[in-house]
Amino acid sequence: MQVTDLDLASCTPVNHLWPELVERLGLERSGRAARQALDLQGMRGRASTLPLLLVETCGVGLLERAQVHAATGLPVPDGEGVLMLFSRRRQELQLLKLAD
Repeated sequence: MQVTDLDLASCTPVNHLWPELVERLGLERSGRAARQALDLQGMRGRASTLPLLLVETCGVGLLERAQVHAATGLPVPDGEGVLMLFSRRRQELQLLKLAD
């Protein structure tokens, strides 16, 4: 999937993707998926990128923070432990800051 396949501007920001993922997969597996996205950021990312976790498949990727902000209008926090959950099927997204 290419970044151009993600129409972030048409997505609805929500707060329920993480709880739904935990309910579906359990806390351990959900945490592992989130850590994989954060590991990708650590290995291949830059300060300007944001890790992405696709909630339907647990696929991971990287997005440019500026593009996320421009498309959604959401403030994208800097720093480690921040990732975006994305539901392609429902066109929903959630920014998540994991505790250290």
